[in-house]
Amino acid sequence: IHYNSPRSSAAFVPVNCTAIPESLVESELFGHKKGAFTGANATRAGFFEVATGGTLFLDEIGDASQSLQAKLLRVLQNKEIIKVGASQVIKVDARIVAATNKDLQDLTKRKLFREDLYYRIDVIDIPIPPLRERSEDVPLLIQHITNQLCAESGGEPLSFSERAMNTMRAYSWPGNVRELENLIQKLTVTVDNNNADIVDLPATMRFSIDHKAGLHRSLAAVEN
Repeated sequence: IHYNSPRSSAAFVPVNCTAIPESLVESELFGHKKGAFTGANATRAGFFEVATGGTLFLDEIGDASQSLQAKLLRVLQNKEIIKVGASQVIKVDARIVAATNKDLQDLTKRKLFREDLYYRIDVIDIPIPPLRERSEDVPLLIQHITNQLCAESGGEPLSFSERAMNTMRAYSWPGNVRELENLIQKLTVTVDNNNADIVDLPATMRFSIDHKAGLHRSLAAVEN
């Protein structure tokens, strides 16, 4: 979204909403003046100021604290900030892209996420289905990850037998792409001859139930 837009020449600023200490929320978002508090040895720009003209990516927005939510709402409404320890208003213009693995509508109903903030950020919704619902993407992702690892290490790309590939396609992938990436990294180190078979896969994967087939299968099908 960012690098294919007119804002691509400006900054892309990723922010993990769960990693901002409660005591530093305003400083991190809006910046601070030198001497504004103990340890403020220099004037510093906040995330919104740095992202002006570009994109601010708010990751894990569903886990943002109530304090962070309130401050985000204020700047999204007014499009202006005030640095900690300053009195001058600074206009900001950053595209907001937010991501979460939580159901924000459910969180708003339970009063865990501000409804007014939800409607501020829910302009264009792009649902990303879990990997278990995109089994056809598994071989493509494996190829992409193995090519990346090969380029980094200079070694031969890892290949998979048909049985191993079918098992991975049938697996539920609770950890999604990150779990798949970790598995490929592990197999790249542990598998001989760069050819992974079903015996090389974790036991939890080899003996898991096909998430598409469900429980209604014959014993013969399970044993196969």
